[in-house]
Amino acid sequence: MGKTVKWSWTSALVGAASATAAAALVMAKPRDPAFHLISISLTSFKFNFPVIDAELILTVHVTNPNIAPIHYSSTGMSIFYDGSYLGSAQIDAGSQAPKSCQVLRLPARLDGMELAHHAGRFLADVTRRQMMLDATVDIEGAAKVLWWNHKFKVHVDSHVVVDPVYLDVIDQENKSDLKLLLA
Repeated sequence: MGKTVKWSWTSALVGAASATAAAALVMAKPRDPAFHLISISLTSFKFNFPVIDAELILTVHVTNPNIAPIHYSSTGMSIFYDGSYLGSAQIDAGSQAPKSCQVLRLPARLDGMELAHHAGRFLADVTRRQMMLDATVDIEGAAKVLWWNHKFKVHVDSHVVVDPVYLDVIDQENKSDLKLLLA
């Protein structure tokens, strides 16, 4: 009970440094980015006898929750309807600041011939005013932390319900999976 504790600056500094390092590791743990489809806008129809292809603009809200800025390469997003490839959207190379949000406008093209193969299902969806689309994309890039570039790959699966008449987004579920590449 009467034992005195000797104060040591060395122990205090080691403890503070350990706590700071542990906090930095927790804060620096890479987190999956978030994607949210805001809107779909029809830009044009291209007559491709005997069907019509549609060109769209997909407006997507992207959140980078990480403490590092990212740079990513261009890629294409595949869009599916009823399990069949329907079209694609182009994602241009770019970058995003740490802990930030960004709105991307992605040009997309849908194949009218493929939609014609699902005419019965499409007409039923138009009648119900609910069309289910799936999309997948793999985005590769690098996040720079201090002097070191950490390469990454993000795989995104999206399930979107849209109104095929007014192109309103009714519901969506987006799952992203971030993988750090060691090479």
